[in-house]
Amino acid sequence: MEEVRFLTCGDCAVTVAFAQEIREDTNRKIRYLAEKLQKTGIHGLLETVPTYCSLTVYYEPLILSRKKLEHQILHFLASYRENAAGKKRIFQIPVCYEGEFAPDMEDVCRLTGLSREQVVKLHSSVDYLIYMLGFLPGFPYLGGMDPRLEAPRLDNPRTRIPPGAVGIGGKQTGIYPLASPGGWRLIGRTPAMIYDPNRAKPIVYEAGDYIRFCPITVDEFYRLQEGGQTDIREVSL
Repeated sequence: MEEVRFLTCGDCAVTVAFAQEIREDTNRKIRYLAEKLQKTGIHGLLETVPTYCSLTVYYEPLILSRKKLEHQILHFLASYRENAAGKKRIFQIPVCYEGEFAPDMEDVCRLTGLSREQVVKLHSSVDYLIYMLGFLPGFPYLGGMDPRLEAPRLDNPRTRIPPGAVGIGGKQTGIYPLASPGGWRLIGRTPAMIYDPNRAKPIVYEAGDYIRFCPITVDEFYRLQEGGQTDIREVSL
């Protein structure tokens, strides 16, 4: 079993720290552990928060002792198997990589030495693992981007990025679900509602799911948007 460290986070949380390297197999263990803790119904366990390389577990110390919690965590990890993380769920998200929706495309092409067509092909040819959600509701930190697409963040972040913008920041790619400041280089935009508070489930995907980007034209972008076809479609289980 991979060695883990238990890090104190105040008096009501503990972080289970794995190897400090972004790897899919490590993240799979984190998702497995989070699911086991949530489904077991341990009295006094409040919440689990997965990240790239760790899982923070919140608990009620007057009900559940840290020693007992750590013992349970080690027990689950000892029984982990590589295929225990469940089935693969893929969500398809349409993205327009053209014109005003891709204000940094030219810079990304210059920095990578790739053509626009190559950038689009490489970016949309991968099923990206969602390592974690954060920064904004529904902002997915995605793994698996082709290293040829790596581009540095902007020297001067924008004060406002529109919802649905798709960007590259270093070795990562992601989607801005809401309007916000940001420093990633924008290469596209989706008409899909990444975060919708009026939906039964405001964020349809979770850490451990996959995202597949599907290129669309400007006309298709506006047609989907004006037709109210902004739901995110699950394409595989």
